[in-house]
Amino acid sequence: MHKCVMVFSLIESRKWFTVNGRQRLCHPLPYLRVGHMCIQIMFKTSGGRPKKKMYYRVNDLDRVMELQKKPSLILRLKSIIQSQRKQCVLLRDLEKEVGFVQKWNFMGIIEKYPMIFRVTGGNGTPPMVMLTEKADKIALEEDKARVQMEPILVKNLRKLLMLSVDCTLPLETIQLIENDLGLPNDFRQSLIPKYPQFFSVKDVNGRTSLQLENWDSYLAVTAREERLACEGILTSKEKVRVLKDGNYFGPFAFRMHYPAGFRPNMNYLKEIQKWQKMEFPSPYLNAKGFELADPKAQKRVVAVLHELLSLTMEKRLTSAQIDAFHTELRLPARLLLCLIKQHGIFYITNKGVRSTVILKEAYDGSNLICKCPLLLFRDKFIALTGRSDIDSCISAPT
Repeated sequence: MHKCVMVFSLIESRKWFTVNGRQRLCHPLPYLRVGHMCIQIMFKTSGGRPKKKMYYRVNDLDRVMELQKKPSLILRLKSIIQSQRKQCVLLRDLEKEVGFVQKWNFMGIIEKYPMIFRVTGGNGTPPMVMLTEKADKIALEEDKARVQMEPILVKNLRKLLMLSVDCTLPLETIQLIENDLGLPNDFRQSLIPKYPQFFSVKDVNGRTSLQLENWDSYLAVTAREERLACEGILTSKEKVRVLKDGNYFGPFAFRMHYPAGFRPNMNYLKEIQKWQKMEFPSPYLNAKGFELADPKAQKRVVAVLHELLSLTMEKRLTSAQIDAFHTELRLPARLLLCLIKQHGIFYITNKGVRSTVILKEAYDGSNLICKCPLLLFRDKFIALTGRSDIDSCISAPT
């Protein structure tokens, strides 16, 4: 069963004010923070209890993040080891990489999984950690898969720049999601110089930024449009109606996945029908020409977020990662409200280390519907743990 959770709560003290000779209870305007995104919540100044907004929890999608806690630590330590010139890290230097508190979590990981990590040293040699022979072999296979996937990775990086204003993004912003995009940790040195016809590194307002050299109209097609084209919906002239689950097979529609506990009334469905049929500009058009007060521009923002998540390997990003693109993608000030309003498309979970936004249509239960080769090798790497609590996060591609 899907449980309801309260997303908004009154967290500040309440005060009494005298208005026209009467005392009234005035609720302050609290802020809700998810990651780095804040919204202001308005309450009426009447004496009644404030109206609570409901957000429906999807247990399967919460489980996605719960299952990623330990694998994420393992993969991060693997990445740290591979980034070293000698493919090993001195245990005393681990604190410099991850911090004092996290160091002990990684020490526990090293001790628990000897099939992945091997500690050497002694007799005057400081202890160091490296990958075992089996783990190293799989890591090399992953590197080969990344080389084979390079055209796709380059294409997605070009599309990401095309989404942004002036086709430019700070390198530090891209680095925040480099692993989510499948890019190598040293992509600035190993990838960018290989494609001068596509990319250039420039100083923009004092920040080192990556700029797109050439616009390609063939890439200015969203994942949503590609899916509709495959389903024959873009060319179909047959009249269709919006279904009771909010789905509509039209050229400007999004796929909706509402939780089982959500029961929309007729007025809600009418609004969804109107919204699903409404035209909107392409996410790849420059956002400078649109006013966010325009409903069509607001729907375009949903399309931008949908495309951003679609470019990632696991179709999800943390709230902080999305907020890092706030300026370059011209996202609204009340971004969290936008995500909550479109809860048939996006799901916000506070499970795991950080709050995360998930693209619902990309998952069947807790399983990612389509996995790229890089994710399959990561699953193979995690399978070396031999532990059922971690293996349960690994699923075959469909």
